[in-house]
Amino acid sequence: MNFYVLLFTGNCMSDLNQAIINALEDLKGKNIVTLDVRELSDVMDTLIIASGTSSRHARALAENLVEDTKKQGFRALGIEGLEVGDWVLVDYGDTVVHVMQQETRDFYELEKLWSMKPANRS
Repeated sequence: MNFYVLLFTGNCMSDLNQAIINALEDLKGKNIVTLDVRELSDVMDTLIIASGTSSRHARALAENLVEDTKKQGFRALGIEGLEVGDWVLVDYGDTVVHVMQQETRDFYELEKLWSMKPANRS
């Protein structure tokens, strides 16, 4: 069973982000989480995380993601980790997608890391 967590403070669900979520759903990506990180990062607005059931599944999710979004006019700027498949990162500029095996995801806890508020600077 999939669950989706959408953590947005405004309207950040762009056409690109919806296309990404649809592509991940098409190949049964698990535990899809979308985080609004505009207040935490200067290099991206949205972080999308999904789990694959194996390295082959994670690679297939990432490859399908790139192909589906390309058909809709969105081009990935970079892809890392595709050859191994434990953790595949697809960079779309304002949106970064992490497709991970569940054990890798549990270890790194990106949702927890990116939910932290930055410390006030004096």
